[in-house]
Parts: sequence; C-alpha cells; structure tokens
Amino acid sequence: MDKFQQFLLVAPVLLFSMVAHEYAHGYAALKNGDNTALMLGRLTWNPVKHIDPVLTIIMPLITFFTMGFAFGGAKPVPVNPRLYRNYRRADIIVSLAGIATNCVLAGVLTLLVVALGLAGRALPAVATSAALLQLMFLYGIMINLVLAAFNLMPIPPLDGSHVMKHLLPPKWAWNYAQLGKYGFLILIAMLSFGGPVLNFWMRPVQMLNEATLRALMPYVLPSPWTS
Repeated sequence: MDKFQQFLLVAPVLLFSMVAHEYAHGYAALKNGDNTALMLGRLTWNPVKHIDPVLTIIMPLITFFTMGFAFGGAKPVPVNPRLYRNYRRADIIVSLAGIATNCVLAGVLTLLVVALGLAGRALPAVATSAALLQLMFLYGIMINLVLAAFNLMPIPPLDGSHVMKHLLPPKWAWNYAQLGKYGFLILIAMLSFGGPVLNFWMRPVQMLNEATLRALMPYVLPSPWTS
C-alpha cells in the first residue's frame, strides 16, 4: 500500500473524527442554553458544513506526507457563552465535549476491530474486506487519542485552555484568555518548533495506543495490509 492509498484509507476516519468533535461542542452548547450552532446550521453530521480549507484539507495533507501522520481539525462550531444558563459549568462541559467524544470514538473503534476480527474468522469470504476496515479503525484509534490529547493542551484557543482559565484567579484568567488572539500563531510555532514539548505531552497517548495494539493483535486478521 503506497502513501496515497494509505491517505485515502486514513482520510474518512479522520474527517469523521473531526466532525464528531465539533458536533459534540455544538450539541453540548445546545443542552446548556446556546442554540447558536443549531440556528447557523452547524449542528449537523454533514461534513461539508464543517470543512475548513486549511484545517480540514491542507493541514492533513501536509502533516501526512511530511510527518507520516494525518492531523487537522474541522471548522470550529460557533458558540455564544452569553446564552449559557450557567457560564462556568457550561463552558467546561462544552469545551470537554469534543475531547470526550474522541475518547469514546477510540473505545468504539477498538471494539469494532475486535468484532471485525471475529466476523472475519467466522466468515472467511469477508475476511479481506474486514481486514481493510480493521486497518482503517486502527488508524482511527490513534487519530482520536491524538485529537483528544492535543485539544486538551492548555493553549488558547484549544479546549483545554477553557478549563484552565476557570482554575486561575480572575485577573490571571483574563490575561490568559487574551492569548487566544495569538492562538493560531502559537499553535504554528508549537507544531514547528515545539517537538520536545509535544513529544512529552503525547507520550501517554503513544503508550496507550501501543498497549491497545498489543491487546488487539490476536483479533487482527492477516492480510497484505496488516500482516
């Protein structure tokens, strides 16, 4: 399987994971009194509504063909914190909703890998297709763990920063939130020059993914792609 074929396999699960992350933000906001995403047509599973040219298309292509791992994001779902019934509680819930969703998806994909392995052994006729789906889902496990961990970083405007600001004294929290104005530049600098910091932050993800792969190996079907 060449790089282009591998990217075609990774792209669907990456897109779904990014869309699910943003949908979770919008749904959590709606449940906490903010219907902004719903009114703007962004509370939808339609991926077209969530595509950002840079985050959803260009970044995954660049990261995959330069770093070997596709990474990106969907267009942020708009929220209006002034509509929250309880600002502090809602802000934390909405911010963590996307991260929680990616963690749940990683768990669901793990179970699907097991189910496909059992199905492929019970029905040899579908084993090849099941093995290809398994490979997609194995990529998906790592993708969702990385998305969850990356968004948990306390760097404005990432989700983790919304939680962090509520743990700080009010004055510090206000100054900290102002960093969001330079968030995109900070993230670019982090991705470009913050290798040691990212490696340290992502180390638990790597360890968890490796442990998951070891646990799943008895269920992975032999194929030209997974053997």
